[in-house]
Amino acid sequence: MGRETLLCYLSLRSFSDVEASNRFELLSRNRLPAHIRGHSGFRLVRDRITTLEERPVRSMYKFKHVGFWGRLSDRNVSPTALRAIEHVTSKRVRVFVPPSADSIVAGIDGVEIVGEQELAARIDVLVAVGGDGTMLHAARSVAGRGVPLVGINLGRLGFLTDVLPEHMLDALDAILSGDHLSEDRRMLEAQVVGSAERHAPMQALNDVALQKRETGRILDFVTSVDGSYVNTHGGDGLIVATATGSTAYALSCGGPIIQPDVDAFVMVPICPHTLSDRPLVLKASCTIEVRLEPDEESPAQIACDGEFYADLRAGETLRIRAARERLTLLHPKDYNYYELLRSKLNWGGTKRFGRPVHPR
Repeated sequence: MGRETLLCYLSLRSFSDVEASNRFELLSRNRLPAHIRGHSGFRLVRDRITTLEERPVRSMYKFKHVGFWGRLSDRNVSPTALRAIEHVTSKRVRVFVPPSADSIVAGIDGVEIVGEQELAARIDVLVAVGGDGTMLHAARSVAGRGVPLVGINLGRLGFLTDVLPEHMLDALDAILSGDHLSEDRRMLEAQVVGSAERHAPMQALNDVALQKRETGRILDFVTSVDGSYVNTHGGDGLIVATATGSTAYALSCGGPIIQPDVDAFVMVPICPHTLSDRPLVLKASCTIEVRLEPDEESPAQIACDGEFYADLRAGETLRIRAARERLTLLHPKDYNYYELLRSKLNWGGTKRFGRPVHPR
């Protein structure tokens, strides 16, 4: 019995630090004979474990300052958000949340509440908990700051938030430890030129949309690309989308799906009066300008990622171009864009002659 116990102690030297410490604690609970406790192998392992316990514990995470974003106190979001926050803080990293989350993080060590404007400056990575709308809002917060974004999907569709709650903890461990795929996504910048009011440019990850304000009327407007006249349109409006946004509003208006790493924009008319007014794919380096017809009495609305930006009136120009800021998205290692499309758009599910269409 003494020989077997001694061999167990000696074998501890081949274990990792954490495993060796746990096994040593377990074995130390046994009553060992004096000749075992005095053995040089026992003393060697005991001294090693004592050194490990005195050493500061290091986090396994590559990212040491993690932010959380979303409607974290919402009853549909808070259980998932709380589980994720508690898990991340257990890894001995600092967690930052906006003031809206104060009710769910009370009493959790390692969590700091900071203002939304300050949050992006304090973190290494941002975890958005919610749907694609939450991701779009978070994107404008961190774009251009070098802070990558991770999305946990609690929405209905989730083209951007690709981590499911049931896989959340394992995915966070892998991503925050550096085992992930990284994607840079192009963003848009919109600005109204020639207006009596001064509007600062606004960024969008998905799209910039020009829409009529009054129902029952056709909006007449003119488009140009890099100074060249393109078309005079009549309809409900126009969408200019990035490749990321090609699966959002633009898709519902008949626009094409563009793979995210293709450096292109798509200009899509909304309910055009003329059937020949079709979507147009443009290089991402171009500048798009939209003007209302001079006799257009009612202003149009401009929205960036669904958030109101400004009104556009006759005599003013909406200028859309690539933003200098880019957004970095982090995905699990098994992320596959085509699998995402199949899942969200229900592709590959049709059967012919009793067999699935897809090869699997």
